[in-house]
Amino acid sequence: MRDAWKRLGSFTAVGTVAFIVDIAVFNILSSGLGMGPISSKVSSVALATGVSWWGSRHFTFRGFGGRAKRQEAILFGLTNLVGLGIATACLFVSHYVLGFRSPLADNISGNVIGVLLGNVFRYLAYRFVVFQSPHRASDGRSGVEAAAPGKSPE
Repeated sequence: MRDAWKRLGSFTAVGTVAFIVDIAVFNILSSGLGMGPISSKVSSVALATGVSWWGSRHFTFRGFGGRAKRQEAILFGLTNLVGLGIATACLFVSHYVLGFRSPLADNISGNVIGVLLGNVFRYLAYRFVVFQSPHRASDGRSGVEAAAPGKSPE
């Protein structure tokens, strides 16, 4: 259980850095350079994904190298596309459907609500799909089955 809390803390730290990159780039592009909100969000998430990949790979899930790096990278990218879809959907609904078009409204919908919901999805996908434990990847069993008798896989 202690390892799970440490991993969650590391995920939060890596995510915070990626979040700062995401917000900064989004605001520079949308407010500073006049790009549209959706294009700005896609660009900012793409850059933040690179930051997140590096941090997740080297810190949060460094002991979970059960997949080939190429397969892991593809799954990581796909996971982040879904996370981007969640954040972009929140921004789209707020900006275009509900008509909240201020920079503050765009930031709340895309960078608070959207990122929060996307991060819940990302953590679960990274933990259980992208960065598999070596036991799961090597023998195809779940972490519970692969753990030593009487010991939790966390």
